Amino acid sequence: MLRRVIPDVVKNQELLTIAGAESVLTAARQMADRKVRSVLVVDRDSLVGVFTGTDMIGRVVAAGRSPEKTPVADVMTPDPVTITPETLAIEALRLMQEGGYRHLPVVEGGRLVGIVSRKDFWRDEEAEIEQEEQLWERL
Repeated sequence: MLRRVIPDVVKNQELLTIAGAESVLTAARQMADRKVRSVLVVDRDSLVGVFTGTDMIGRVVAAGRSPEKTPVADVMTPDPVTITPETLAIEALRLMQEGGYRHLPVVEGGRLVGIVSRKDFWRDEEAEIEQEEQLWERL
């Protein structure tokens, strides 16, 4: 189970993407329709950022910006950390934990192929990381 690779997690995904020029309101509506908490921001099929519910709260709502007038590109997380399909699930989860991310785009040969979120992983993988952290803290 701890050796599971990313394709096992992201198979059959239908990615939600948006152009950076689109409004935050458009992104929010698409996210709500799909019941997801992130949208991948692309420019000509290349990943340029990720826009999440956390970005919406912190960079739009709390900042008093207009969702109708604010382009996603102005409030997205640019140049996100990515993983490849060969990345082990436990490695992806470590990256998320260390970086404080909830989502990691999956890129292969420069092409966006998926996205993983913390909730995609089994509890035993999270438990494994917590055990490792506790061990390091004791050392």
